[in-house]
Order: sequence, then structure tokens, then C-alpha cells
Amino acid sequence: MPTSLTARGHSRLVALVRAVPIRWRILSIAALNSAVVVVLVALIWNGVQVLGMAWDDVRQVRESDKVLATLESETGHLQNLIHRYITQPSPELFAEISHLRDTVLGTLKTRASTDPMLSGSVQKLEQVTERFLNGFSELREVQATISKTYEQEVLAPARDMAGLYSIIEGATGHRNALIWPSLGKSREAFTAMLVAANSYYLSLATAAAEEASRNTETIQQTIPVMSDLADNDLQRMALQRLNTRTKSLSDGLTKLSAQLTNRTELLRDAIDASQAEASNVIDELSDKMRQREQKAQETFDQTLADISRKVLSVAVIFLGIIITAGVLIALSIRLPLRQIMTAMHAITSGDLNRKVQGTSASDEVGEMARAVEVFRENAIAKRKTEDELRAAKEKAENALHELNAAQQNLIDAERLAALGGLVAGVAHEVNNPIGISLTVASSFARRTEAFEDELKSGNGLRRSQLDEFVKTSRDAAQQLVGNLHRAGELIQSFKQVAVDRSHAERRTFNLSEATDQIIASLRPALKKASIALSVEVPENLIIDGYPGSYGQILTNLFLNAATHAFPDGRSGNITISAKPRGSDDVEIIFADDGAGMTADVQRQAFDPFFTTRRNEGGTGLGLHIVYNLVTQQLGGRMMLDSRPGQGTTFRIIMPKTAKGGQPAENRDRDRTDSWPNRTMSST
Repeated sequence: MPTSLTARGHSRLVALVRAVPIRWRILSIAALNSAVVVVLVALIWNGVQVLGMAWDDVRQVRESDKVLATLESETGHLQNLIHRYITQPSPELFAEISHLRDTVLGTLKTRASTDPMLSGSVQKLEQVTERFLNGFSELREVQATISKTYEQEVLAPARDMAGLYSIIEGATGHRNALIWPSLGKSREAFTAMLVAANSYYLSLATAAAEEASRNTETIQQTIPVMSDLADNDLQRMALQRLNTRTKSLSDGLTKLSAQLTNRTELLRDAIDASQAEASNVIDELSDKMRQREQKAQETFDQTLADISRKVLSVAVIFLGIIITAGVLIALSIRLPLRQIMTAMHAITSGDLNRKVQGTSASDEVGEMARAVEVFRENAIAKRKTEDELRAAKEKAENALHELNAAQQNLIDAERLAALGGLVAGVAHEVNNPIGISLTVASSFARRTEAFEDELKSGNGLRRSQLDEFVKTSRDAAQQLVGNLHRAGELIQSFKQVAVDRSHAERRTFNLSEATDQIIASLRPALKKASIALSVEVPENLIIDGYPGSYGQILTNLFLNAATHAFPDGRSGNITISAKPRGSDDVEIIFADDGAGMTADVQRQAFDPFFTTRRNEGGTGLGLHIVYNLVTQQLGGRMMLDSRPGQGTTFRIIMPKTAKGGQPAENRDRDRTDSWPNRTMSST
């Protein structure tokens, strides 16, 4: 009972909903969705404002972190450049340091001082950076002093000492002098001192400084020894000057050492310490930025969670409403559509007797039901029409089969007609030698009877009579042998050609001999038509194929030429030639100098039942049979070239080994692009 009440309630609700057009039902769902969207947009908008502020804080903190990272990177790079400049001073390096210093100051004044996150904490960083940059200025002054000291108080005395050594060596006459060992030791100490001084200046190595000092002392110690061993005034004067310059060099090295020590302390206190302090300040500011970023991120996450909860609550409430309304609307559409689908399945399965339900409803589904009913009625009419068309198609197919059979019968009749013409021609040709033989035999029989009567008469036989009879017998025998031999040749040729025509047997044959046999069977037609035939076929062309098909081809081409190229008994010339084409093919050319063909005739020459002499009994199958034999039986290609008044040339390319037994796709693959089937050229 409760189930039936529920079903009746659903039916009433569905009926109530069906009273509303489907478009309004769909629009109601769209309206509910729009309401959901509006509420959700309002909630999301409010949350976006809060999220935007939190995100601005996060973004600003990250921008401040980028500024601090830039400052730390720039100051570190500047410190490295200063160290490089101290060891390898150059204008390019100084220009790069000056540019980077301006960049650091610009970052502090234009970005850090205007950054809302750093504006209250950047003062200490500015002070440390200013001290760092001022330290470089002081360091540069110290470096200038060091360079001056090195040039004037180290290198200058060293250059003088080098010159003095050269003077002393020049004043020493030979290497066996007593001063020479001390001079060599002093010169070596000078060289080692100069190398150590340069090394100390460039690398600040303590060992190098000690080496330079030790070699200077060695020089000072060797000067008195060399003075005692000097043997001329120039040496003594140079040694006094050398002693003075050595003291100056020693004082310069001491001064240079003090200045380098001062530079090292300044570099450590003003540059490295300031940069380390700047890094500490930046690290402290970075810690503050991370704390602010963490706080902003927490605010962002909390706001996002609140928005998610509110959106989920609203979505669940409206989803329940939309699902309820959607179910009712779906039922109001689904049930009638199911009835229509049932009717459609019945129609597609061939059950056209079942009527469509719901055609009386006033909504859109009722209109669909009425349309399906019209479709059912049209299907009934269509089935009736298809039955009628099927019957007509069967009649047409039967007629087509009968037409194909008639076409094949005509082709067979054409072949038999050609064979009949061949028989008639051979019979006419054989009649002459046989008739002459019959006449000679009759005359010889009468002469033999007369000779027998003379023998029986008893009057005696003269030698002249016997000689005449022997001579007459010899002439008769020669004539009989010659004419009967000629008749035998004709009969043998006809027999071979007839066998080849009637039996499509494959065998190996000589192309020249087969051509001669076929021409022998065509001689009667040549005499009637006054056609001169020229044959040029090599003796060594051996073909593995179908001689009957080859004979049919030549016969049809000859009869076609006799009928169309030389009409009304007109005389002319026909040339048949053959030659090898490559190692696998043979090219056969059948040419005449007759009337030729127009372009329209060439396009249809190989079509079945096309003829220009329909009124004179032509069937239009001669060249069609030739084309089929060449392309299908022999597996070759055929080309026609003709011009009106200039004759016609048929070019046949066929393989030495016939491919008529191969499938069509293999024959197509063996063809070359230079010889397409049925190619025609005309102007």
C-alpha cells in the first residue's frame, strides 16, 4: 500500500511538471544554477579581498627578500672584485668596481629605502654599506702608495743595480779574474731577490718576503768582498754605487712590507669586516621577513579554509535542491522518451505494426511522439518502395547478365569469323596447285594410255617415241611434285595456325617462323587488296608464350588495316618488324601508310563495339580483341600512334616469357612508366 501511494505521488508530480513546457523546466534548472553561482561568487569575492591583502603581504615580503638577496649578492661580488683589484689592479677592473658600487648605492637608495617592509630597518644597512664603500676608497689610496713605493723604491733601484752589474761584468776582463766568483754569487742573489720581491708584491707570500730579505743581505755581504778583489777604478766606483742602491732597495722592501701589511689590515677591517657585518644585517632582516611571510601565509591559509567551508555548505544545500528538481524534470522527460525509444527500436527492428504511445501529449515530447509516428508511416511506405526497387534491380541484373553473355558470344563469333576467313583464303590458295596437279595427272594418264595402245598394236616402238614418253613423264612428275609440295606447305601452315588459334596452349616458338606461317595464311587477302607486305623479324627471337594469340593479333591488325586503312581496294604498304627490347621484352611494330585516325577515333579505338563501318557490317571487336590478348594473355603493353592521312602505327611490347598467367597486380608491377597501356598521341 505505501509503495502504491508513493508511485501515485510520483505520477502526480510528474504530471504536474509535464504541464510546464520543457524549455521552462530547463530554464528553472538554469535559474537554480545561476542562484548558486551568485551566492558562491559573493562568498568568493569576500574571501578574495581577504586573500588579496594576505597575498599582498606575502608578495611584498618576497620582494623585500629579493632586494636583500640582491644586496647580499652585489656586496659579495664587490668584495671579490676588490680583492682581485688589490692583487691585479687594472682600469677595467676599477671601472667594474665603480659601476657595481653605484649599483649597490642605487639599490639601497631607490629600492631598499622605498620598500615598505625595509624602510624602517635599512638605516643600519646603509651605514654598514657606506663604511664598506669608504674602506675601498682608503684601500685604493693605500694601493696607489704601494704601487708608487714598489715602482720608485724597489724596481728603480733594481734597474740601477742590474745596470751596475753589467758595468762590473764589462770592466772585468776575463772570467779567470778573482772577482768573478763573488760577482756571480751576488748576481744570482740579485736575480733571486728580484723574483721574490715580485712574488711578494703580487701574492703577499711571507716566504717570498723572507727570500727577498735574505738575498738582499747576501748582496750586501758580497759587495765588500768584491771591492777588495776589484782590480780597476771602474769596478770600485760601480761597487760603491751598487752598495748605495742595495741599501735603497733594502729600505724600499722594508717600506713596501709595512705598506702591504697596512693594506692587509685595512682590507680585513674595512672591507671584509664591513661586508660580514652587512651580511649579518641582511640575515637579521631576512629572518624578520620570513616571520612576516609566515604570518601572512597563515592568514592566507585560514581565510582559504573559511571560504572553502562556506562554499561547501552553500553548494551542498543548493545541490540537494537542484538534484530534487532535476530528478522530477528528468522523470517528466525520461518516461515519455523511453516510450518513444521503444517505438523506435520496434521500427528499426522491422516491427512497423506497433503504434507510438504518447502522441496525444501537448508538450515537446508529444510532438516528438507524433513525429516518430510519421516516421513509422514513412518507413512502411519506404519498405513498400524498396520491395518494388528490389524487384526492378533483379530484372536489371538479369538483363545485364544477358547483355554480357551476348557480348561474349559476339567476341567468339568475331574470332570464328576471322578463322573462317583464314580457311577460305587458304582454300583458295591451295586450289591452284591442286588444280594444276589434277590437270597434269589427267594429261599424264591419257599419255600413258596412248603409249600402252602403241605397245599393244604390234607395230613396234621407236626410240623417239620412248624418249618422248620418258620426257613427258619426267615433266609431269616434276610438275606434280612441285605443286603438291606447295599445297603441302600451305596446308601445314594452315594446320599450325588453325591449331594455335583453336587451342590457347603455351609453348616455345620462333617468332620469325610463326610470323611467316601467319603471313602465308594471309597471302590471299594480300592479292585481293593490292597491299605490299614487308616483314623484318630476326631469326633468333624465341618466345615462350601463346602462338595462337600472336597469330590472332597479327590477323586482326591486318584485317583492320585492309578494311579501314586501305578502303575500297586502295593500295598501300604494311610493315611488320620486331626487335629485342632489353633482355626480357620484344617490341613488335605493325605500321601502315593508310588513311590514319582522328583524335576522337583513337580515344575509342580499343573500346568494344566501336567501329566506323557499322553500316558495312563492322562489329567493333577486332582491336578490342587485340588489346585484350596483348595485355591479358601475353602480359604486354600496346600503344597507338596515328594521324589523318599519315598512316597508323601499333607498338606492342610483350615479354619473351608470357605473363598472362600472373595475377593482375604482378602484371601491373612489371609495367614501366614509359609504355602505359592504350597510350595514344595525335595532333
